[in-house]
Amino acid sequence: MPRPYTLFTGQWADLPFEEVAKLASGWGYDGLEIAVSGDHLDAWRWDEPGYVESKLAVLEKYNLKVWAISNHLKGQAVCDDPIDFRHEAIVGAKVWGDGDPEGVRQRAAEEMKHTARLAKALGVDTVVGFTGSSIWQYVAMFPPVPAAVIEAGYQDFADRWNPILDVFDECGVRFAHEVHPSEIAYDYWTTVRTLEAIGHREAFGLNWDPSHFMWQGIDPVSFIWDFKDRIYHVDCKDTKLRPTGRNTVMGSHLPWGDPRRGWDFVSAGRGDVPWESSFRALAAIGYTGPISVEWEDAGMDRLHGAPEALAALKKFDFPASQTSFDAAFSSKS
Repeated sequence: MPRPYTLFTGQWADLPFEEVAKLASGWGYDGLEIAVSGDHLDAWRWDEPGYVESKLAVLEKYNLKVWAISNHLKGQAVCDDPIDFRHEAIVGAKVWGDGDPEGVRQRAAEEMKHTARLAKALGVDTVVGFTGSSIWQYVAMFPPVPAAVIEAGYQDFADRWNPILDVFDECGVRFAHEVHPSEIAYDYWTTVRTLEAIGHREAFGLNWDPSHFMWQGIDPVSFIWDFKDRIYHVDCKDTKLRPTGRNTVMGSHLPWGDPRRGWDFVSAGRGDVPWESSFRALAAIGYTGPISVEWEDAGMDRLHGAPEALAALKKFDFPASQTSFDAAFSSKS
C-alpha cells in the first residue's frame, strides 16, 4: 500500500488554512501536516466546542486527511536560553506575555501539553516539533565549557520535557523531535544522549528530516537504521551542498539563497539527499506513516515548488515488498 503524502503547512501559515487545503488538494497531496501557527491550528482552543470539528470539515471538503500536527515554534522556547527578541517574533503574544524568560518557557511548555490534547481531539497520534536547548549556545565549545555544564543541559531538557511527555502519554500521542541544529538533539551523538536523558521513554521519538543532516555530514540512511525504533514521522526537505573553500558549512551569517553560502535548502529532488536509498531504508524498518513535504527554497516560487517536490519524491518512492527481508533470506538457507 503506498504511503500517504502530506504538505507541511508551517511555511504556508501566512495563508488561511482553507486556502492551503485547497492548494494541496489540487496538487494531489493526500493530506496536511498541520502547523500550530497562523489560523491553521491554535492549541489553546483544543477543547472549544466546534473548533476541532471545523478544521476536520475543511479537510473533508478537500478530500484530505491529517496524520500528524506540528508545533515547532513553541517547542523551541521550552528549553532555550537565552530567550530573546528571536522568540518574541515566533511564539505569539500568549506565550510571550511580558517576556520574562522563565515565564515564556513555562507558557511554551503548557502549549505543548495542549498540543498533545489537540492532537488527540483531531484523532492524530503524532506531534512533530522542536525542544529548544539551553546548551546549543556552547556548540563551538570555546571559550572552554566544563562537562558539568553540558550534563546540566541534558538534565534541564529532561526536567522540562518529562512533564510534557506525561501528558502525551495520557493522550496516547507521541512526540517526534526534529533533529536540528539549535535543538538538544542536533546530530547523531546528541540524539543518543537525548534519548538517554529521558530514559528512552516511548513518548519521545524522532522526525526524520534529512536536509539538516546533509550539511553536517550525517548519513541520513544510516540514521534511519540506527534509530529505526524511534522514527515516528518523516519530513522531506532537500539540501544542495556547494562548499568551495570560501563557502562553508557555517553559512557565514548569510541569508538563505545567497550564493556565498556553502549549502542551502532547495526543493525536494533538486539537492543532494539520497532519496531512493532513504525510502528503501524506511521500507526496511517498516515505516508506513506519511511522507510530509516541507517545502523550502529561497530561489523558487512555492506555488511552483510544492507540486514539483511531490512529483519528484514520488519518482523515488515505491511500494514496499510484501515479503519481509528475514523471510526472503530464510527461504534460501
